[in-house]
Amino acid sequence: MPDGDDAPRPAGATTVWRGRIVAMEVLGNGYEVARHAPAVSILVERPSDGFVLGVEQTRPAVDAVTWELPAGLIDPGETPREAAARELAEETQRCGPLTYVTRLYVSPGFTDEIVHLFEATDVAPCAGVPDEGEDLRVAWRDPRAAWDAVAAGDLATSGVTLLGLQRVLARREDAR
Repeated sequence: MPDGDDAPRPAGATTVWRGRIVAMEVLGNGYEVARHAPAVSILVERPSDGFVLGVEQTRPAVDAVTWELPAGLIDPGETPREAAARELAEETQRCGPLTYVTRLYVSPGFTDEIVHLFEATDVAPCAGVPDEGEDLRVAWRDPRAAWDAVAAGDLATSGVTLLGLQRVLARREDAR
C-alpha cells in the first residue's frame, strides 16, 4: 500500500511515485507495478424484486458515470469486513449481515490491487454519510438489464460489479 512499506518487495524495486492510494514501482527487470490499497465491494439483492443495489457516480479516470456495487478502500487497521460494513452505510445508508464471497485481483498484469467481495442480506436503513467530495446516487437495477446494458456498451461498471451480477444471475439459473 502507498502509505506503508511493510509488504515485501522484490529485490531491485524502486518506488518512482507515491500518492494517497497508489505507488508506482519499477522492478529490477524494468517491469512497472502499481501498488494499490486494498478495497471491498458489497453485493445486495433486494428480496422483493431481485434488483441489485448500486451507486452511480462520475469516475474521472474513465470520464464516465458508472453504476457499481457499493465499494471503497480498507482503512489502515480495519478488517475487510469492517470496511464493507462502513462502506455500505456510507454509500447507501443501509446495513445488514455480511457474508464473505471471495477476493480478486483487479488487473494482476500491472497492479496488486485486491478487492474483497461481500454479500449483505436483510439490509435495513442505517446512518451513514458519504466521504467528503463523493457525489453518489443510489440506484437499484435489474441484474439482467444491467448485464445487458454493459454488454451493449450502454453502462460503464467495474469487474467486481460484473462478478456480483453474475453471482445473482447464476443463482437464478440454478433455481430453475
